[in-house]
Amino acid sequence: MNWLIATILLLWGCAPNNAEKMVSLNSSIPSLPPIQVVDTLWATQFEFPVGPNGSSKGYYNAQGFTINNHLGDDWNGTGGGNTDLGDTVYAIANGFITQAEDLRGGWGNVVRLVHFLPKEHAYAPNVESLYAHLDEVFAITGTWIEKGTAIGTIGNAHGQYYAHLHLEIRSEAGLPLGGGYSTDTTGYLNPTLFIRANH
Repeated sequence: MNWLIATILLLWGCAPNNAEKMVSLNSSIPSLPPIQVVDTLWATQFEFPVGPNGSSKGYYNAQGFTINNHLGDDWNGTGGGNTDLGDTVYAIANGFITQAEDLRGGWGNVVRLVHFLPKEHAYAPNVESLYAHLDEVFAITGTWIEKGTAIGTIGNAHGQYYAHLHLEIRSEAGLPLGGGYSTDTTGYLNPTLFIRANH
């Protein structure tokens, strides 16, 4: 995959000519052109990717972060098996879609979102969320979406597993895809703890 170095203009207000409210940053986010983040697009609140209003009601975390060296959370419907196949997956926060495609193998359909954080946030300027094994994908690469927008449906990576959503949150956008499991958690955050802390 080609990695492009992009200059990201983060605006603290809506007026681009206000130099005091503009910050220029270098970032290695794949295929991300120079963009402007206005007040309404900051990721200031996070929700779970499943359940009504991001509540996770009706779902459970079947394999949490670091369990068996897992780098994310696996969200399953409480009905078990494939009862959650086709259930809606939602964006956990406002963000910019950098990837929405079928990567085949154990990943299946994947969506990656960059969430731009206010400068006072511990993980500013951004974090990335990754949603894998999707059945359908509604997200479109290169577009902005708001928290709670449907980005796809829970899948099984084209029949490789029982249906579930694999969710990762990364402290650095644009990291290589990886394998979903590792003893090295550098660059990865505990999704459940992060969402609860930024709810």
